[in-house]
Amino acid sequence: MTEKLEYLDLPVATRAKGEMTLPGSKSISNRVLLIAALAKGQTKISGLLDSDDTRVMLAALQTLGVRLDKQDEQSYIVHGIDAVQSDGFPNKKADIFLGNAGTAFRPLTAALAVLGGDYYLHGVPRMHERPIKDLVESLVSFGCDVEYKQNSGYPPLQINKATLAVNAPIEVDGSVSSQFLTALLMVSPLIAHRIQQDVVLQVKGELISKPYIAITLNLMERFGVKVQHENWSRFVVPAGVSYQGVENMHVEGDASSASYFMALGLLGKGPVRLNGVGKQSIQGDIEFAKVLEHMGARIRMSDNYIDVEGGDKPLRAFDMDFNLIPDAAMTAAVLALYADGPCVLRNIASWRVKETDRIDAMHKELEKLGAIVSSGPDWLRVEAPKEWRTASIDTYDDHRMAMCFSLAAFGPVSVRIMDPHCVAKTFPTYFDIYQELVK
Repeated sequence: MTEKLEYLDLPVATRAKGEMTLPGSKSISNRVLLIAALAKGQTKISGLLDSDDTRVMLAALQTLGVRLDKQDEQSYIVHGIDAVQSDGFPNKKADIFLGNAGTAFRPLTAALAVLGGDYYLHGVPRMHERPIKDLVESLVSFGCDVEYKQNSGYPPLQINKATLAVNAPIEVDGSVSSQFLTALLMVSPLIAHRIQQDVVLQVKGELISKPYIAITLNLMERFGVKVQHENWSRFVVPAGVSYQGVENMHVEGDASSASYFMALGLLGKGPVRLNGVGKQSIQGDIEFAKVLEHMGARIRMSDNYIDVEGGDKPLRAFDMDFNLIPDAAMTAAVLALYADGPCVLRNIASWRVKETDRIDAMHKELEKLGAIVSSGPDWLRVEAPKEWRTASIDTYDDHRMAMCFSLAAFGPVSVRIMDPHCVAKTFPTYFDIYQELVK
């Protein structure tokens, strides 16, 4: 979808079948880019996600002086700066724009704060409404120098030279976003080297989205740093370890993006095959397959693809805790339109601090279609429409709103998606592939 359309009209859909290949995982792509940049030696990355979120990370690393040899849109050779032995990034002063990419903003904040310099980090207006206080407080607690430039607790940020002093476990709140802990974990080898001792991270409160921390730990280990943890609350990064470049680092397909096509296979009877991700996935959102099986899907997984088919019965209603798969949960909320009873999504407070307030946005847009909806601080209840209404769906500059509401076209009325180009954040070709599969 190259031209930037004001809206996209999706006619009533009755069938979906075919095969598609998933773009690379956003969560893996931006983690791998930063770790490779901090590592000693070269890393060849293939399968990288080509989207707005990865482009801002690539641009930031280039601004900081990291050498990136582009092979094609999805393959780069990253020449690491050996952050443990060097005095940081080659460029000590930079103005860095990071759009609305939390997977770039949070870890880069931690890396630049620990390495020190004169850095101004900012993004789009919504990024300046997304909290970062818990991460900044953790960084400041052991000697980093980070200032808020507009509103306390939120970007934009000014980062200055640090004087590190770690005398106790570094505490971080885990209840708002797992990205704060991910950011601290990724830079812990740098801290450990500078203070010449192990680094202990202690999580305050309940850690949400644990599967995303599992991705971080998996990737750190592939680059040579193994982290011990106790019940996802205490993490120990040993002194004397450092990231080493990886000869060939392949990024698996995005399991969050997979949720829409798995849902298409269910709603459109299928079969739909998704290439690029399977039962070997390190991403938590692969567990969304179990939600679909509960609702009536037939799913077959190999190491590197997933086949999904649906039946003729109405989808089975659910009442589930989605804390571990908050992104894929949005797909489930739209599937509730076709369920045989009320569906309840629980433990989704993190939706409120994403690209938009997703609980509020989903509530409003599902009601437009005729659904009976109620919501609270961390839950959403959806009952299928008694009478469907043609609707123009606002997407709030949130890629996932646009993608999950494309599934509403399997009702009896057509659907208009406003600002469909917002999918460029993670999946620029989403609607092209959707239209190839949907009949």
